[in-house]
Amino acid sequence: QVQLVESGGGSVQAGGSLNLSCVVSGDASRRLTMGWFRQSQGDEREGVAIDPKYGPTTYADSVRGRFTITRDNDKNSLYLQMDNLEPEDTAMYYCAASSLNLGSRRADAYQYWGQGTQVTVSS
Repeated sequence: QVQLVESGGGSVQAGGSLNLSCVVSGDASRRLTMGWFRQSQGDEREGVAIDPKYGPTTYADSVRGRFTITRDNDKNSLYLQMDNLEPEDTAMYYCAASSLNLGSRRADAYQYWGQGTQVTVSS
């Protein structure tokens, strides 16, 4: 059973930066498509950045150029560097993984989820 544990959320002012981390256990991260999703109250869960097990990373239009997804397979970890944060980025951020999909940004394509880490950006 794959387990994901996120860390790194917090409260920052607009223009600030945060770096989220996700540690994978139960399988090798190199065999997984992984991604970061976010969800604000009342909204659907949005795919923010995806790192497929094969192929290039992809980003939501709203974060492209500000967020960077990376992974370290030796550490079985996934990261999301978030720069120039905006109040609209405020949400619960989730790490997700799938052994089946090849890079989908749909939340229902992911089998495994972390518990989430809150990011709050004030203006």
